[in-house]
Amino acid sequence: MTDTIQPPSATTASITDTTNNNTITTADDASRRQPQSSSSSSSASELASQQISLRAALRQFPDFPIPGIDFLDILPLFSDHQRHTSLIRALELQVLAMNNGVKPDLIVGLDARGFLFGPSLALRLGAGFAPVRKQGKLPGPTETAKFEKEYGADGFEIQKDAVKKGQTVLVVDDIIATGGSAAAAGQLVQQLGGNLMGYLFILEIDFLKGRDKLNAPVYTLLREDFKIEN
Repeated sequence: MTDTIQPPSATTASITDTTNNNTITTADDASRRQPQSSSSSSSASELASQQISLRAALRQFPDFPIPGIDFLDILPLFSDHQRHTSLIRALELQVLAMNNGVKPDLIVGLDARGFLFGPSLALRLGAGFAPVRKQGKLPGPTETAKFEKEYGADGFEIQKDAVKKGQTVLVVDDIIATGGSAAAAGQLVQQLGGNLMGYLFILEIDFLKGRDKLNAPVYTLLREDFKIEN
């Protein structure tokens, strides 16, 4: 997945459950699900602070990859240890806010930038990790799903034993654009009998409406209004 298009201005990101259009309230510990307003408030404050610092670390490159597009580079989130740690913690807090603190059994990361943070997030959550790759890249028996890209059809695959029947699965990637690749990954999870709890992205290109293709809740860490300059 390539990086994305710079918004007209930097704004403080908000976390939104796009299924119900509600602001997410975070939980500090999924194992303690009793009402604890102070803990919840502290987690929300921590997450909001991290969102601001993470957003500020993104870099803009004008006229890339073509003239008129401002490219938003997420790689600085990984090049600095403190920022990388903050990113994984922020994603962890967001996952704990999903489904009243229920954790996934498995995180499925998309080729290729879902691999950058998916395994680290899985370790923090006590979950397994499985990669979804382009066709021909995985050994052994695989399950395949097709999706359309701007230049034609493409396909994803996952090893058939990667998802156990009944497992709760979270699909992650860096950015949601048109939603085709994420939808294919979700389809693979369901074909193997997994319970798709939702999708988690670092960024979203709103105007492409990729979430409309997804049949489970969509969560984004730094959601903004992106545009292409004419």
